[in-house]
Amino acid sequence: MGQARKREDRTWDLEERLLEYSAEVVKLTEKLPKTRAGNHVGGQLLRSGTSSYLNHGEAEGAESRRDFVHKMGVCLKELRESLRALRLIERVPLMDPPSAVRPLLQETDELIRIFRTSIRTAQAKLDRGDDDSHEADRS
Repeated sequence: MGQARKREDRTWDLEERLLEYSAEVVKLTEKLPKTRAGNHVGGQLLRSGTSSYLNHGEAEGAESRRDFVHKMGVCLKELRESLRALRLIERVPLMDPPSAVRPLLQETDELIRIFRTSIRTAQAKLDRGDDDSHEADRS
């Protein structure tokens, strides 16, 4: 993920991190073979891997905490789909070397953890009956 950036430099905000992630997904899909399998899996990854960035913008504009949880859940689903597509690309392999997918797999896993935690926190506030504003939950 982002060869120019070291792992310890990842203190950027989530929006920037998702933008970088989406850019890396685009770059990876452009390197896939122009075969039936490469096009199919690449198309799926391109959609799911860029969707989390776009849907995160929707979550930032959520109208309520419940809406925020829902939209963050959509992001999480897309990231999980991306993880599966990346694992498939590595397993087939559709990249040479297959290990070239590893950094993006790692970043996907980290983003899934971030989204899962954010959703859990916002949902716990909903369950407690806290005010429906979600300003503090925005990532």
